[in-house]
Amino acid sequence: MRAVFAVLAAVALLMPAAGVLAQAYPAKPVRLLIPWPPGGANDVVGRIVAQRLTEQLGQQFIVENRGGASGTIGSDLIAKGPTDGYTLMVTSATHVANPHLYKKLPYDTLKDFTGVTALAVQVGMLVVHPSLPAKTVKEFIAVGHARPDQVVYGSSGSGSFVHLAMALLNASTNTKMVHVPFKGGGPATIALASGEIQAMTATIGSLIPHIASKRVRPLGVTSAKRVAQYPDVPAIAESVPGYEFVAWIGAFVSSGTPRPIVDRLNAELRKALEHPDTARILGAQTLDPMPMSPEQFATLLKVDYDKYDKLIRLTGAKLE
Repeated sequence: MRAVFAVLAAVALLMPAAGVLAQAYPAKPVRLLIPWPPGGANDVVGRIVAQRLTEQLGQQFIVENRGGASGTIGSDLIAKGPTDGYTLMVTSATHVANPHLYKKLPYDTLKDFTGVTALAVQVGMLVVHPSLPAKTVKEFIAVGHARPDQVVYGSSGSGSFVHLAMALLNASTNTKMVHVPFKGGGPATIALASGEIQAMTATIGSLIPHIASKRVRPLGVTSAKRVAQYPDVPAIAESVPGYEFVAWIGAFVSSGTPRPIVDRLNAELRKALEHPDTARILGAQTLDPMPMSPEQFATLLKVDYDKYDKLIRLTGAKLE
C-alpha cells in the first residue's frame, strides 16, 4: 500500500507540472518547417496556419522551406531535431508514401514523428497544356493510347500526391506516359503553364491563377464527385469508373515531444482551422480544413501507410 501511495503521489506532483508546461508554451518563436519549396499546397497551408498561430499565441511561427527528395530532407531534420515542440513540420501524405519508394530512409516514418493533427484535404485536378489536343478526360486517355511514352507529365516529386494521382490514372487506363519529377508543386506548375510538360494532376489551389489565365486546361478532378469551386469540371470517375485519389496535409513534431505540448498545439491548430477566415481561404482552394485528435491522426497515418504500400505496388511508381 505504501508503494501504491508513493506512485500516486508522484503522479499527482507531475500533473500540475505538465499543466504548467502546456500553459507556458510557447515561450519563444517556433520554427514551422515545410519540407517543400514555396508555391505548392503544403506551403499555402503552412503559411496560413503559421500566421493564425502567431496571432493566437503571441509568438512568431517562422516559416522555413527546406525542399528536396520528396520531403525527406526536411523530415530528417525534424526526426533528429529537439523534442521541445519548437520545431513544427507541415507536410503531405507523401510522408507515408516515401518509405515504400526509397530503399532506405534516415528515419522511421511511423516511430520518429508524432502527428499533431491533419490540417487540410488535398484534391487534385487533371490539367493539360493548351497545346495538347485533349478537352476531356476521355480524349486525354485516347491521346495517351495513341502516343505511348510521348505525353510528358510532371509532379512535385516521386511519390508525391501529384505523382501518384497520375500514376493511378495511368494504371487504371493502361496508358503509358513519361513522368518528370520536380522539386515541388510550384516549379512543376510553372513548367506546365510554360509548355515544358504537357499534363499534371496538381492540387487545385496551385492551379487557380493558371486556370484563370487559361494557361492550362482543366479536364477533371480526382475526388469521387465534382467540387463546389469548379462545378463545370467533371470528376475523373465520370470517365474512369472507380477512380478516386485524395490525400491530406498534416502537422508533425519529433517523437518524444511532451504530450502536454502536443495537446496544446493540437488545440491551437484546431482553433486556427476553425477560424472563419482560415476556412474560407483554404476552402476557396479546395483545401478544406480537416482537424482531428492526435489519436485519430495516428490511426489515419497507419491506414495510409498501408494504403500507399499497395498503391505503389499497383501503379509501379518508382523514383526517377
